[in-house]
Amino acid sequence: MSAFAMDADWLPFHPSPTRPAYTPPPGAVDAHCHVFGPGDAFPYAAERKYTPCDAGREQLFALRDLLGFSRNVVVQATCHGTDNAAMVDALIHSEGKARGVATVGADITRDELAAMHEAGVRGVRFNYVRRLVDPKPDAYYRAIIDRIAEFGWHIVIYFEAADLAEKWDFFTSLPTTVVVDHMGRPDVTKSADGPEFAQFLRFMERENVWSKVTCPERLSKSGPPTYDDFVPFARSVVERFPDRVLWGTDWPHPNLAMVGHMPDDGWLVDMIPRIAPTAELRRKLLVDNPMRLYWPEEQAA
Repeated sequence: MSAFAMDADWLPFHPSPTRPAYTPPPGAVDAHCHVFGPGDAFPYAAERKYTPCDAGREQLFALRDLLGFSRNVVVQATCHGTDNAAMVDALIHSEGKARGVATVGADITRDELAAMHEAGVRGVRFNYVRRLVDPKPDAYYRAIIDRIAEFGWHIVIYFEAADLAEKWDFFTSLPTTVVVDHMGRPDVTKSADGPEFAQFLRFMERENVWSKVTCPERLSKSGPPTYDDFVPFARSVVERFPDRVLWGTDWPHPNLAMVGHMPDDGWLVDMIPRIAPTAELRRKLLVDNPMRLYWPEEQAA
């Protein structure tokens, strides 16, 4: 029996997602997904705020193939804390088809960073969502930024819309490429033309800022399978900043108990033409942009 029992209200990932009607272009990248454990092989962190179902690399790679994608970017899950072993293991076993985003502490050593870089890690994630983590002072993150500079890694930031004003000075001071998870979690009950999302769009006007146009299942209030209220937000970002957007499944979709449903990943792929309405926009979103950020050596070849 596993030493880890998933939370009683945890929603496991969809057991048999449909093959999407939309076919992604060759070389498409799922640029935001996770692995959970398995807990017996890669224990969950003692300080975690949730215990998920196991969702390992074999299942992730099978989903990638089913959905018609070629590569993954695996983002360290908060349930694993700063132990990146499960994520790195997925990269090592991907045959070069995955890159990673780590979570590290300010005491991380150069040798540890070098080993992760060799495995395929290309960024670090700073999480400010208080129900998931306890955010640290700015100085803590500054120390990490100094340590990763040698490796040319970028920074991923995860925050909620109300946090952007508070963290504006720090976020706008970050010296490298900054990728925002899930468009900063906008309130989609408000207008995509309203003042709150306008502040996020002003943030995106900074040339070093990118965004993942992800998680309709997490943000939508209108719900599946079409998630209509999500579309104008994501489409606005894609059309305004076509060279700095990424897309991903967010598989295996952590912490959806409050949402109340687990999405069919095929539905999520079928939304892509609605938020990126031309073939050129879809190619940039799914191929050109993630390749430039995570596999630049192939772009230069």
